[in-house]
This record gives sequence, C-alpha cells and structure tokens, in this order.
Amino acid sequence: MGKDKLRKFSEIDTFPNVYQLHHGKVLKGKWATEHFKNEQPVVLELACGKGEYSVNLAKLFPEKNFIGIDLKGNRIWRGAKTGVEEGIGNLAFLRIQIEDILEFFAPGEIDEIWITFADPQPQESREKKRLTFPGFLEKYKLLLKEGGKVNLKTDNDGLYNYTLEKVEELKLVTHKNTNDLYKSDVVDEVLSIKTHYERIYLKHDKNINYIQFSFT
Repeated sequence: MGKDKLRKFSEIDTFPNVYQLHHGKVLKGKWATEHFKNEQPVVLELACGKGEYSVNLAKLFPEKNFIGIDLKGNRIWRGAKTGVEEGIGNLAFLRIQIEDILEFFAPGEIDEIWITFADPQPQESREKKRLTFPGFLEKYKLLLKEGGKVNLKTDNDGLYNYTLEKVEELKLVTHKNTNDLYKSDVVDEVLSIKTHYERIYLKHDKNINYIQFSFT
C-alpha cells in the first residue's frame, strides 16, 4: 500500500463521520438517533466511491441523513474529509462489504437507496456481484421502509439493461426511467449532481442511464 493510501487510512480513523467494518454494527437500527442525533430519514449511497453524490445530496437536503458506503477507505476519505471540513452534520460514511449490509441496518430503517456509477461487473460469472442482482434487491427490500425507492444512475448500458430485466421479472414498480438522462425530461436538480467520472463520460458524449424503482 502506498504512502498516500496509508495516510488516508490513518486519517479516516480520526474522522467522527466514518465507521469502519464491524464498528458500524452497534448503530444497527439507531443510525438516526445515535449518530445523527435526530429522527430524520436515512438515505444510503452504495458503492459511493469518493462520496461526491452523498456530499451533494446532504447539502441539498439538510432535513435528511445520508450515509455513503464503500469498501475502499482511500476513496471514502475524500467525501468524509469534505464533510468534516464543511461541517456537514447529516453526512456519514461506512466502510464495509455491501454484501454484509443487513448486519449494519435494521429492517425498515432506510428511506431511499442510491447506486451511482457502481462497478457493472459485466462478466456473467460475476452476475451475483452486480448491485441490482436479485440477491441484493432482496436485501434492499428488507431495509427499505414501505414505498422506499432505489435509484440507479450509470453510464453502463449493460448494467442498466440488466436492471430493467430484473425489475420486470420481479414485477417491481418503475417510477422514472431513461437511457439518456440529460436529453430527457426526467433530469432535475438531484439527478444533475455529477461525479468526477460522470463529467469525463459526458465529455465523451456517453449517455447516462437512470431508473428509479420500488418494491411496492
């Protein structure tokens, strides 16, 4: 591990808005009341990377709590540091494997889920790693409150089409859907938040896919 990664791992250990691995388990069912010290809705961003979406959502919606989840601490460092430096009190980060998410959140604890530019895992052998694989969807269904929504924003057409297929197969409810977000009437202030990599995709005229769905 390089010196910069080691420095970031060391620094996030000191951040009050980061929970690493098993340390987050004590907050299961109590994230709003114990960490955020309020009764506001809790929203997750899965595979959050540097946390750009979580940071901007937290700024846009101070009446909600946001938790960015990723396994790579050197990526989480950037969003967490911004949160600390700017005093964004409704923002936290959790460093875990997303496969283990049910160990960290209670049934019905989450109001909404965002999946933004996650690894599409294109190989068929890695289908179970896709964040919209039915096994993951079952976990989200347990975590979400009644009517809670899942949002997928991706540059990868394969992951988008795969998700459409699963939503149809499982008879889920589609609320918004487009294969070219910025040329659609779906785009709004929230969906206009752009990550570093999204800006790169757009410079190369890559279409951005978006779907919002729920289980009821």
